[in-house]
Amino acid sequence: MNFTLALLQENDVLQFKKDIQYAFQQGAIDGFGTIDKEILSERNINDSLSTEGSAAYKALLDGEMVGGAVVIIDTETQHNHLDLLYVKNGTQGKGIGHLIWQEIERLYPETRVWETQTPYFEKRNVHFYVNRCGFSIVEYYNKSHPDPNDPVSKYDLPDIEYFDDMFRFEKVMN
Repeated sequence: MNFTLALLQENDVLQFKKDIQYAFQQGAIDGFGTIDKEILSERNINDSLSTEGSAAYKALLDGEMVGGAVVIIDTETQHNHLDLLYVKNGTQGKGIGHLIWQEIERLYPETRVWETQTPYFEKRNVHFYVNRCGFSIVEYYNKSHPDPNDPVSKYDLPDIEYFDDMFRFEKVMN
């Protein structure tokens, strides 16, 4: 098994978007059943890719793209954000997500704190971030306590339970 995390190239962007949208959509379907609304829009992905300090990566296993991530790096504070991370459908459960995360940590050793979020119902993600990657749950966003910094809230999101509750995680680095 030959694993590599490489910077996303322009000719990879369309496949990256397709794969991450499908992975997020399937996660919502697994949690709620059939959903006829788009969970992760191209606009949201573009916003993530174009945010100041963003770096996008593709995960390659034996030369095939099997996942990826977008991180937002604040070189001044070193309080960095894992904006998006996905493992391509059909390749989950093989440790690829953990390999992606380990490589991101290796690439940014000066990071003081990592932050990320995931929907409350994504039990696999909660397990992954807490038990595999060493994050702690530090906040629970819901209708009574919305995320004040949520850039997605400015869009008209589908009125489905997927967007109601989110966990915010942090990992303080040594």
